[in-house]
Amino acid sequence: MENTTHKSKLPGIKTSIFSIMSKMANDYNAINLSQGFPNFETDKALKKLVTKAMNDGHNQYPPGPGVKILREQISKKIVSLYGKTYDPDTEITITCGATQALYSAITAFVHRDDEVIVLKPAYDSYEPTIKQNGGIPVQIQLKGEDFKVDWEEVGSAVSSATKMIIINTPHNPSGKILTERDMQELQKILSGTKIILLSDEVYEHLIFDGKTHESASRYPKLAERAIVCASFGKTFHNTGWKTGYCVAPASLMKEVRKIHEIAVFSVNHPMQVAYAEYLKDPEHYLELSKFYQNKRDLFLNLIKDSRFSYTPSDGTYYQILNFSAITDEYDVDFAVRLLKEEGLASIPVSVFNINEKDNSQLRFCFAKTDETLEKAAEILCKL
Repeated sequence: MENTTHKSKLPGIKTSIFSIMSKMANDYNAINLSQGFPNFETDKALKKLVTKAMNDGHNQYPPGPGVKILREQISKKIVSLYGKTYDPDTEITITCGATQALYSAITAFVHRDDEVIVLKPAYDSYEPTIKQNGGIPVQIQLKGEDFKVDWEEVGSAVSSATKMIIINTPHNPSGKILTERDMQELQKILSGTKIILLSDEVYEHLIFDGKTHESASRYPKLAERAIVCASFGKTFHNTGWKTGYCVAPASLMKEVRKIHEIAVFSVNHPMQVAYAEYLKDPEHYLELSKFYQNKRDLFLNLIKDSRFSYTPSDGTYYQILNFSAITDEYDVDFAVRLLKEEGLASIPVSVFNINEKDNSQLRFCFAKTDETLEKAAEILCKL
């Protein structure tokens, strides 16, 4: 092929920090508390259900929107948790992970010069997808050590060009959750507009200390304009299966499905059949908050005598640690040194902030075996 220069659709987009740190963790044989995945196995019962589905012949294309019995189980789950009914036929779609659900939702609605409000720090797939579709990210920084939303600033950012606002609760990377008051403030801002709400709720079942997940589905005035994205991989310890879903009113889902069809058409068949059976027992997801809170508490107890400061995570399986009492290094530099010299991989939070603002914070994933957390804590306590 003749050597030519092609114009990039995403100039300036760098390799994901998750890919970088995980590769370095492998290269240096470091403990990997960077990328968000468990290092323990998914439930043997769920794996048996996948094998059974394969043996039963569920190995060809499933329906594009997803296996009907799985969509029905998702509908039942949402009704039981949030009191909102979604029609399995027209309002629920199974996707190739939550990232594909987010991609399809943004691509379906964002046109050139449309504005999308993004709360920073933010998961790093939002803005590239907005830009790829010709949209303009409007960034708003969450405030302080507790990552509060300034709703007055959000309201001021709304313009005639605003097509969408993206929220994420429980929040990656901070581990914070939006409260009932937050959702009410958001509802006020969106009232009387045609703005679409894209709600990233992949950690919905990982909520700690008796707090409540305030899903957009719980609020009728939000649900009528919301596309809610979720992840089985995050929930059931199998991120590599890349299976998620989204729910939305039929008028919105109709457009999302158009993108879904041309992007992936359908999602792995035997996993869908297995998840449908597995969801019949609500304890499989209701028990997760206690399971992960125990992980969080173990990790924080192990590092309580370290020089890191922190506020316990409200949800997700991430914990932010502040290292300002240890070094004044740039967080990326400190994260790299911690990995190379001490053998522990983390994620520097600045990469998610506006202008890569450095607040001396690293994100650690505690979805790990107790043994792994103990080894990681030993390193952190030496610093």
